[in-house]
Order: sequence, then structure tokens, then C-alpha cells
Amino acid sequence: MLPLSPDATPGRRQSTAAIKEALRDLRIQLSLLNHQVGTHLDLNDVDLDFLDVINRSGPLSPGALARRAGFHPATMTGILDRLERGGWVARERDPSDRRAVVVRALRNRNAEVMRLYSGMNSAIDNVCAEYTSAELKVLADFLRRTAKAGIRAADELAGGAR
Repeated sequence: MLPLSPDATPGRRQSTAAIKEALRDLRIQLSLLNHQVGTHLDLNDVDLDFLDVINRSGPLSPGALARRAGFHPATMTGILDRLERGGWVARERDPSDRRAVVVRALRNRNAEVMRLYSGMNSAIDNVCAEYTSAELKVLADFLRRTAKAGIRAADELAGGAR
């Protein structure tokens, strides 16, 4: 555990605790929203998460996806099989190595996904409208750094597998 900073006053500790609690609440609400979206798309939660990873970071090899998630390659194969059967992804030969395979998201279904998230996206736009540009930059930095901390924590739990 890191030593407390010099300005670790009771008020600062309370604010930090309130942020952690709000992040837990957000995680739960996003998980519930994602579950509803997945239900509408006939995708389970893990499949929806990987579809998003592939959309944002792909094309990726199945091995790279498994390492990123800390999953066994056989588990990754099952996820990719389901996504491919559903018309969400395609496995293709890697253009740089014809022996390898990469997974690419099929973009023709993105509108379907975006429609289901449109209510949340509009709500976020409304929340962001209440902050100044400078405040939004601080919030974006906080969220990026928090996401990186989550990656590090997951790597530690997975034994540094990623």
C-alpha cells in the first residue's frame, strides 16, 4: 500500500472513498446496461465485451485476445465461434503472415449496437454539458488513468499473463 500523501486529510479521504463508491456504482450500472444490450443482441456479457475489444483494437489474433483477457485459448475459441456464428466477426488470414489468423469485426452490425447504447450516450452528453471544458479534461484523464490501473490490477491477478 502506498503511504498517504501529506494532504490526506479526513475530507480528502472521504472524497476518495466517495469516488471509489461512485465507480463501483458505475461498474454495476454499466454491467446491467451491457447485459440488457447483450440480451437484445443475443450475446452474453463476455461475448459483448470481446466484440467491443475487437471493434476498438482489432484486427487481433485469437492468441492476442486470449492474452489480453487472461483467458485460456480454448475459452477464446468458444467466444470467437459464437461471435462468428452470430455474424459479428470474421476470422481471416493475417496479411503479414498467411499461416496466422486474425479476427476482424464485421462493421455492418455496428448501427444495431449503437442504437441500443443511444440512450446512455445521450445521458452522458447531458451530464458532460454541465461541466466546463477544463473539468472534462480532468475527468477524462482520471478515467483513462483509472482504466490503466484496472489493467494493471487484472494483470497482477492473472499472474502477469498479458
